[in-house]
Amino acid sequence: MTNPTPDIPTTPVPGHHLPRWKKILALSGAGIVIVPILVIVLWTWLTLHWSYSEGERAGTLQKFSHKGWVCKTWEGELQISTIPGSAPILWEFSVRDDAIADRLTEAVAHNGRVVLEYEEHRGVPTSCFGETAYFVTGVRLVR
Repeated sequence: MTNPTPDIPTTPVPGHHLPRWKKILALSGAGIVIVPILVIVLWTWLTLHWSYSEGERAGTLQKFSHKGWVCKTWEGELQISTIPGSAPILWEFSVRDDAIADRLTEAVAHNGRVVLEYEEHRGVPTSCFGETAYFVTGVRLVR
């Protein structure tokens, strides 16, 4: 007597032995989109939370404004005079904290002399956090 159903050879399913997370990333090319986004988010977080350098700069606040088309950032310029009568050095900085921005706006209304505490964050991938690498973290008004 003959077998009514012929034997069907089984072939291994590609990717059947992969771990679950690799299967999820491989589904419909999602890994091509998700992995770069995760890398960018991690890089942005790292550059904003790990400072390259810290310090203070003293001088006269030349300008301070809230600017940008999409990402509004606080940007300023400090005039640093090393020797009276010499050409001043202009130092550009960014501010992420609104309370510090309020203090700097107050400083502009007075004599503008300030001491700025700052952190330098190199490699921030977008200017939405600030146009410079120098982020002011504290302000002291000089009377």
